[in-house]
Amino acid sequence: MSDQTYSFFQSVEKSFDKAAKFTKWDQGLLEQIKACNSVYRMRFPVKMDDGRIEVIEAYRVQHSQHKSPCKGGIRFSDEVNQDEVMALAALMTYKCAIVNVPFGGGKGGIKINPHKYSAYELEKITRRYTAELVKKNFIGPGIDVPAPDYGTGEREMAWIVDTYASLKPGEIDAAGCVTGKPISQGGVRGRKGATGLGVFFGVREVCNMPDIMKKLGLTIGIEGKTVVVQGLGNVGFHSAKYFREAGAKVVAIAEYNGAIYNANGLNEEECFEYKKKNGSLLGFPGATDIPNSNDALELECDILIPAALENVINKNNADRVKAKMIGEAANGPLTPEADDVFNAKGILVIPDMYLNAGGVTVSYFEWLKNLSHVRYGRMEKRFDENQNEKIIRQIESLTGKAISDAERHQIVHGADEVDLVQSGLEETMITATQEIMEIWKANPEIPDMRTAAYVNAINKVATSYSELGIFP
Repeated sequence: MSDQTYSFFQSVEKSFDKAAKFTKWDQGLLEQIKACNSVYRMRFPVKMDDGRIEVIEAYRVQHSQHKSPCKGGIRFSDEVNQDEVMALAALMTYKCAIVNVPFGGGKGGIKINPHKYSAYELEKITRRYTAELVKKNFIGPGIDVPAPDYGTGEREMAWIVDTYASLKPGEIDAAGCVTGKPISQGGVRGRKGATGLGVFFGVREVCNMPDIMKKLGLTIGIEGKTVVVQGLGNVGFHSAKYFREAGAKVVAIAEYNGAIYNANGLNEEECFEYKKKNGSLLGFPGATDIPNSNDALELECDILIPAALENVINKNNADRVKAKMIGEAANGPLTPEADDVFNAKGILVIPDMYLNAGGVTVSYFEWLKNLSHVRYGRMEKRFDENQNEKIIRQIESLTGKAISDAERHQIVHGADEVDLVQSGLEETMITATQEIMEIWKANPEIPDMRTAAYVNAINKVATSYSELGIFP
């Protein structure tokens, strides 16, 4: 089957079927898990700044309600279509199951190019979309909780929560109807870099597994590894940052209009500032230009991080990829054919469906914060600091030695919101990685880590359904 003969949703189903063979669940139950429960396609008119009326096409898909609420981003893109939204909703179901976040999968999309609209037009479109979701009971802290995706961010989430709250007066948990909000509107600290940090934690955990590193011919740990990052958006930028800070060398960064290479390593902050000023990475001081950015995917490196678009590695270029490990930071950057090539070559692919789950994990923390109406760390931060200070004083008086101010600050420091969020994310990614690897080791017939991740997801969702008593 060629890369072109099936849709995104069919390719998700193909991966599901490949994994389902390694589970013991009834075929009918597997069909229920695969199917999208609800697809809401809507058209609504919005008056533009110049007075004309434009009919906007939009979607919200709820893939699974084995756990409530459903969870998934809203994207603003010209490319939005029903198949894509269904596929992304399905991936959200499996992603949440793998990282043990108690949500069903959902996804939304509005078929517009956000760059072609004024801020006021975008606000009208977003608010009208939210009103349509409220009308059909497709949004709410216990029903379906959207989040940002391509083309959306904190601003759009603030419009959504404001519209929802105004249409549901007196709903005390209204802030929990959407995540990825500004801090002032009930957002959580640490959300912005969460996906990139999750990618880093997931790859680091694999790099700390001696048997896997031995098989790949690599040393244990992140330090000294060469990394190529495709995409300098939010996910690519933060992935590059955390790899560099952990001692890896980010030797190349690729953007849609060209890539740059430096064997001694690049600093993502400097690259980002340069791109902002010049509109492109090309010409970055001290780096070699790669005019065709896809060529960067084929560079010699230990770890390749595609953090941009779908299907960038396919049957046409997979053979030329030289990385020993690929961490899928984007959604669906590899086609199933590319997977087959990498399995044959012994290249390890760490799959998107759990590796980029940092965003939904921290969204879960934000949702919990909204339902509890208290900021993380507010109750215990000062108590911990006072206790730590007492312990240090005791040790100093017993030993007769004083510690430096810098050491004191580090030891005394009580966890605030961002510390707790990042710690929770680290725990989530480490646990998920270990669970997937255990499934893979327990069944050597499972061909790759992606299939092992799907097996893990199917088992968890199927267990939920069977425990609900829906399928005796």
